[in-house]
Amino acid sequence: MKEAIHPKYQKCVVSCACGNQMEVFSLAQKTSVGICSKCHPFFTGKQKLVDTEGRVDAFRRRYAKG
Repeated sequence: MKEAIHPKYQKCVVSCACGNQMEVFSLAQKTSVGICSKCHPFFTGKQKLVDTEGRVDAFRRRYAKG
């Protein structure tokens, strides 16, 4: 095998928009993300419920055979 052909694999600090930081291994030294598991609504349990029944009724009215 050829020697020294692989890129340098190092610790990377990932910064979120909410201020959370975590360490992972990557080719880059630093990176940023817009949302992480600390602030994502699915993981925090602060999801908004969407009124899908009204949307379904509007769809049925619009495309009803008549």
